[in-house]
Amino acid sequence: MAKTKELSKDTRNKIVDLHQVGKTESAIGKQLGLKKSTMITRTVSKNPRTTRGDLVNDLQRAGTKVTKPTISNTLRRQGLKSCSARRVPLLKPVHVQARLKFAREHLDDPDEDWENVIWSDETKIELFGKNSTRRVWRTKNAELHPKNTIPTVKHGGGNIMLWGCFSAKGPGRLIRVKERMNGAMYREILSENLLPSARALKMKRGWVFQHDNDPKHTARATKEWLRKKHFKVLEWPSQSPDLNPIENLWRELKVRVAQRQPQNITALEEICMEEWAKIPATVCENLVKTYRKRLTSVIANKGYITKY
Repeated sequence: MAKTKELSKDTRNKIVDLHQVGKTESAIGKQLGLKKSTMITRTVSKNPRTTRGDLVNDLQRAGTKVTKPTISNTLRRQGLKSCSARRVPLLKPVHVQARLKFAREHLDDPDEDWENVIWSDETKIELFGKNSTRRVWRTKNAELHPKNTIPTVKHGGGNIMLWGCFSAKGPGRLIRVKERMNGAMYREILSENLLPSARALKMKRGWVFQHDNDPKHTARATKEWLRKKHFKVLEWPSQSPDLNPIENLWRELKVRVAQRQPQNITALEEICMEEWAKIPATVCENLVKTYRKRLTSVIANKGYITKY
């Protein structure tokens, strides 16, 4: 990645002063005699959603002519390329602070503590949907041969909702949620599947249960049920899928299911169950073993969503 020349402290101070009186990056660059490349790079660094058209117009208003190809080449030399913005949960300041607090408080927890956690979540898996991707080897103009296609139907062909859990020792139970889940149904799922999963996984005494802050999970009745059952629950920061390693396990499951190309909902459910049971315990172990890296990433990213 090419580097732009470091601005002097005096220039940086002038930029701050001009910003405070409402000047745009392009106008500031023109007034201070900065290079086009510096003006372009500073603009997109401040606002990554700036389009090439925005830059052309902004610079033109400041008295500098530049073309879209020039902008692309300039940014490419700085190691910047246009990418689709990744969708992530909306984080309010209170969420950011809660995530930082969680990461800092648990950063020095021993690995053994995370190995004694049962992680849980729900997910939706689609039939003939975006999860059903597969590459094929084919000759030119053979893209529509039945062997080289994946069948699709309007509106995706349906989907199923799953609840599952796992620990460092392997996958726990996975069940299909056939109706719209409410608090009572969620407690029934836990009643029938959480303790059996803990026993099957041979969890140590004092194991901890993790679930997110979905209203069904945090309802007073659910909290009371967990308390009466003497289950320890991990206090969880809202809007934090990147902190839950089961998200990676869901991704593993969806890839496995897509490769088998189920043709109907019944087959989709059966294949989900089969592939979940096949996930090696080593995959689960590695997800938990690297948990501290998730915490350090959140801290390094100042509480915002990280890659997971």
